[in-house]
Amino acid sequence: MFENLDLSGIHEENARTLVKMLLNQIEELSGDLRQARTTIQQLRDEINLLKGEQGKPDVKANVPPQDGANSNHSSEKERRKSRERHKKSKKANIVINREDVATVKREVLPVDAVFKGHQDVVIQDISLHTDNVLFHKEVYYSPSQHKTYLAVLPAGYEGQFGPGLKTLIRTLYFSSQITEPKILEFVEHIGIQISLGQISNLLIKGQDGFHAESDAVFEAGQRSSPYQHIDDTSTRVNGQNQNCHILCNPVYTAFRTRPHKDRLTVLDVLRNGRSRIFLINIEALSYLEGLPLSKVTRQTLQSWQNGIVLDEIAFIARLNDDLPDLPLQQRKTIIDAAAIAAYHAETGSPVIQTLICDDAPQFNWLAISMMACWIHEGRHYKKLIPVVAVHREILNDFLKRFWEFYDQLLDYREQPIQETAIKLETEFGQLFATQTGYNELDKRIAKTLTKKESLLLVLKYPELPLHNNPAELGARFRVRKRDISFGPRTEDGKNAWDTFMTLAATCKKLGISFYEYIRERITKAKSIPPLAELIQNRAEQLNLGWSYLTA
Repeated sequence: MFENLDLSGIHEENARTLVKMLLNQIEELSGDLRQARTTIQQLRDEINLLKGEQGKPDVKANVPPQDGANSNHSSEKERRKSRERHKKSKKANIVINREDVATVKREVLPVDAVFKGHQDVVIQDISLHTDNVLFHKEVYYSPSQHKTYLAVLPAGYEGQFGPGLKTLIRTLYFSSQITEPKILEFVEHIGIQISLGQISNLLIKGQDGFHAESDAVFEAGQRSSPYQHIDDTSTRVNGQNQNCHILCNPVYTAFRTRPHKDRLTVLDVLRNGRSRIFLINIEALSYLEGLPLSKVTRQTLQSWQNGIVLDEIAFIARLNDDLPDLPLQQRKTIIDAAAIAAYHAETGSPVIQTLICDDAPQFNWLAISMMACWIHEGRHYKKLIPVVAVHREILNDFLKRFWEFYDQLLDYREQPIQETAIKLETEFGQLFATQTGYNELDKRIAKTLTKKESLLLVLKYPELPLHNNPAELGARFRVRKRDISFGPRTEDGKNAWDTFMTLAATCKKLGISFYEYIRERITKAKSIPPLAELIQNRAEQLNLGWSYLTA
């Protein structure tokens, strides 16, 4: 009905305005109808479940919808610039373990055949077999000292299983994300006699060395650049909902699972679980300016500006004594503000200057500045579902301008020139001051305009990525593990998931084989330096945070 509607053909101004209003009303009612249908189906499913029946299965359509609805919220196509790809040869990276000569049967050769050398062919293969060892441990006894001396086994052979099996099980579970029952089935095919309980113990028990290195990776990763990506995803621990927080940059990725994802919990993650500290200073009071505090409360808080950092017990006790009647939300905000001020005042530990994240409220205040993700912002526009053809055309035209501006920012990162930065800042204001006449789109554009400072932080620090994909990829790694293995059941299991997923993801970024890393650490071969040291070296090579030194 509205496919061929041309508003420019309506010459009478009042009539054209009225039609625009009606079209926006149609969009609003269509949105309400979609929401109502979704709610009705949810209620029907709940009723069916209460009756002991099943809800409607969520079966995706084979063909994308043809009515203009945009169900694909991904921005992969837009955010990537097309470039010519060259397939790299992998032969140069193949390690030759042995050489053999393939001969020609002499009986098939004619009499005049002359040998012309060899033609080399590299064949990759693998050999899986048991390497069970019976150690004859020497025993000596000293009558004079009444003491027995027993030979010590090589590193990695503690317990019933050797380093090869310990390495394989950890690699299959944490990196390849294979479940414990399938690992059991696999190693039994090779000839290993082991139980599920023993596999579980190999995965989560006695991992102090790996936990310590994971903590060192976390600290080194935060020191390696002034900016960090952050995201979170839901997870389950012993059947209870928790949240896995992902912190990363180009040289590391860290996972930390906590029961909550509020601002104070995220701050605990950034501080790597150190005991909470609190400080009331000018910065903390600035966070509270917009809070409707009473005059007495503000005067009390101002009197606490003595530069003394308090631990959690002392600070909460002071709140209870001096401000016992604070409303719950005001109390929480004061606690958050004091904790963040204390974090920013720390000197012995890394303090993040810029967080790259989505616009979730728990990330506010945590860093000195925040870089908003352009991909997240683009998704908001892709979620608009105009039913009127003219509105679809308006949306598509604006999205084209949106991604063209994004491409200009990508070019600026490659050649950051001050004149270009001024030009882009002006163009941003013009682009997101656009009035299209499509109300839902105009509301979305106005919201983007309010994020100007965080979206354009790249103009000040050109090395900042324009999106938060590294953290989202880390979250996807955890989601796949969650989908396959559901979730850990114990605190030891939760810590093992965080530790080994941190080490696996970081090894990948550093170009290290996770299998070789695990085996090296188990056998104490000392052929791979500490990951924290490698992170520091790689960060220096990449010159992460160079613009912060010159800003």
